[in-house]
Amino acid sequence: MAITKSAKKALRQSLKRRKLNIAKKDSLKDLLREVNDLISQKKIDEAKRILPKVYKALDKTAKTGTIKRGRAYRKKSRISKSINRAISQK
Repeated sequence: MAITKSAKKALRQSLKRRKLNIAKKDSLKDLLREVNDLISQKKIDEAKRILPKVYKALDKTAKTGTIKRGRAYRKKSRISKSINRAISQK
């Protein structure tokens, strides 16, 4: 347990940040799951409509350091690739 005043404050800050990071990651996972479900159900137009929201969420989480930039880039690339693959199979 923290003893000094600064250590107590650091603990409070880290707990608060942890809660926010977990919430951001959960909402991001929900968006990614939704897009993947739409792609698997062949609802490409709806997936395209949600795509800007997904990009925005990925960029924001990468900007704040919740996830790494490379992971955000990779997710964006793979989602767009899967949408384009589904379009070409239509």
